[in-house]
Amino acid sequence: MPAAPTMSNEPLLQGAPVPQEGLAVLLADVTHEFAASLNVEETLQNAIDQIIVYLNAEAASIFLLEDDGQALICRKCAGPVNVMGLRLRPDQGIVGETVSQNAPQIVRDVSKNANFSAVVDDDTGFVTHSIMCAPLTVRGQCIGALELINKRSGDRLFAASDLHLATTVASAAALAIHNARMAQALVEQERVRKELELAREIQLSLLPSAAPTTFPVHGLNIPVREVSGDFFDYCEVDGDRIYFSLADVSGKGMNAALLMAKTTSLLRCLAKSTDGPAELLSKVNAEICETASLGMFVTIVAGYIYPATGVVELSNAGHQPPVYWRKDRPYEELMATAPPIGILPELRFESTRIELGDGSLYIFTDGVTESIAPDGTELGVEGLCAIIDATSGFDSVKRLDAIVEQINRQERKIHDDLTLLLIETKAHV
Repeated sequence: MPAAPTMSNEPLLQGAPVPQEGLAVLLADVTHEFAASLNVEETLQNAIDQIIVYLNAEAASIFLLEDDGQALICRKCAGPVNVMGLRLRPDQGIVGETVSQNAPQIVRDVSKNANFSAVVDDDTGFVTHSIMCAPLTVRGQCIGALELINKRSGDRLFAASDLHLATTVASAAALAIHNARMAQALVEQERVRKELELAREIQLSLLPSAAPTTFPVHGLNIPVREVSGDFFDYCEVDGDRIYFSLADVSGKGMNAALLMAKTTSLLRCLAKSTDGPAELLSKVNAEICETASLGMFVTIVAGYIYPATGVVELSNAGHQPPVYWRKDRPYEELMATAPPIGILPELRFESTRIELGDGSLYIFTDGVTESIAPDGTELGVEGLCAIIDATSGFDSVKRLDAIVEQINRQERKIHDDLTLLLIETKAHV
């Protein structure tokens, strides 16, 4: 609740009091005008337009606290001088004192008040005689202040009845501003929800359809949010090889979804006419560097498998090392040989060639290995390989599901999307 009014030491005229029934009608009228829009800017404009008339002031302004509470900004003003955008410290001047004390202020003669700053008067030629400020308070919290300057009639000085009226009107204005902000927040929340929904639809449409069990490549994506920053893809590109990729796009939301869409489309298109993964990533990187938003990049593993021979050729651009797994033998990590794509346009990539034999190649995002157990430890690559050992008896499709089930069974906290790609030939069976 606002504190008691602070008055200057000047004798304060009471002025003609507004009758209670008249005040009720006036307040109802003002409240209706303030609430005419749920748009914050329109509400502020309605408020200032009505206030300067009802309070018979020469000038009026509405100051609102920034979200961090570090400054007061003039959001709307009316009168002969435009002070829109004027910034004040929360404790600066008569407006700042009103906000910091959450109490109305009236200064009949500003020349005798140490808190008055004549900067605006000096710059514009406007002459301030009397100032009246009322806090904009909602549920006990001050969100700003209403400032009125120079009464138009008589001696141009405000009276106690004016301050009472200003405080009443400010309360109605504060509630209208609060309601408009809440409505705007709901609109923004709905906009973000729809954006995320659309982004998720884009992502799902770009993931490949489930392949038959006999196909050598299988993938799985489980987002922890509405939109995943991960994607995987695979497809036959000619008679003797299959293209595959798994990537993690930096960022979240629509920007990440659009970058994902562009990257996966470029990869699939260029994979059909490119000899090897190093050349493929080089071409895609050049395109992404030209158009990606500043600071966005993609970590990626891409390559080809030749099912007839079991040979896999891949390139790793800044991604979590894939694991080459063989039963009863130490696992092998295939380290990245280049940074993520989208950072350096003239980047050269290297490729790695392995013969799968009866082994399997697991490509995954860090959401898998960074899942956290109740004791605070991460799963890590060793933990993942232990789960792979335990689930190696399943066919490829069921094995991916079993790996995720094992991670969940350990009651691990999943902070990022889980995406896995499994590559193996018939020799594994």
